[in-house]
Amino acid sequence: MLVTLTVETGGQRADQFLSQSLNNLTRSAAQKLLEGGHVLRAGKALKKNDRLNPGDEISVLIPDPAEVEILPQDIPLDVIYEDEDVIVVNKPVGMVVHPAPGHPDGTLVNALLHHCGDSLSGINGELRPGIVHRIDRDTSGLIIAAKNDTAHLALAEQLQDHSLYREYEAVIVGGLKDDQGTVDLPIARHPTDRKKMAINHYNGRHAVTHWTVLRRYPGYTHVQCRLETGRTHQIRVHLAAQGHPVLGDPVYNGVRKGFPELAGQCLHARRLSFVHPRTGERMTLEAPLPDYFTATLARCQRLEGQ
Repeated sequence: MLVTLTVETGGQRADQFLSQSLNNLTRSAAQKLLEGGHVLRAGKALKKNDRLNPGDEISVLIPDPAEVEILPQDIPLDVIYEDEDVIVVNKPVGMVVHPAPGHPDGTLVNALLHHCGDSLSGINGELRPGIVHRIDRDTSGLIIAAKNDTAHLALAEQLQDHSLYREYEAVIVGGLKDDQGTVDLPIARHPTDRKKMAINHYNGRHAVTHWTVLRRYPGYTHVQCRLETGRTHQIRVHLAAQGHPVLGDPVYNGVRKGFPELAGQCLHARRLSFVHPRTGERMTLEAPLPDYFTATLARCQRLEGQ
């Protein structure tokens, strides 16, 4: 596929311009295109550190994606609920939801294909069968998948109108001033680091998180968070923007020293409530706090006695 781009503001490096101009293209992927000679200016291949000028016409030849085959894998699943329409799983820390660069297998999708066979919706394509929403690799907890297209569409509509209720628990760094509150700040991809999200008042998407303090500890707070919207890294970005990142978050400066039980951020999708797509009844499901989370709380409690 050939894409033509026009540079509006000069001075950017070629790799930076590509990663910002092409949706979902990481900086490293942009550099690979440049190194492969797929990016031209006036018929001449650009290098990754070449600077661009206003008005430059950039031609980008994007290779056709390699065919991928997502295979079923016999990976144990903690199934909280399942019927002919939906399956709700308690995802462990460290499991990626669907195959992506660097994670070709061992994902929740691989496990679901083995568990459900052909009974997964195809709306999100071959890489994400049945997947209605996602949670981060190092976030644990409840995720729902659809087993047919009718259920998928119904659940997607509930995500859109905010009637699919998602409640998380987290341990954050520091102490919040109030006992409850709301963060209403737009979120977009970080301008220079494609692996991060950031508050962006100009190009960000509407994002709202409601939080409530469950318990305070010296230097840390156990909070409940309810998502009104569902942007990538939303809770992590919103809490970090308040100066209280999620404990253990390696991306948003959530210090982890002294908490060896944490493999990532201390964030768990605790409750999920949705209207069943076939029966019309509201269902509310809960996943208990995992061992890493309870161990973190126990460590915080010991701080009170010091």
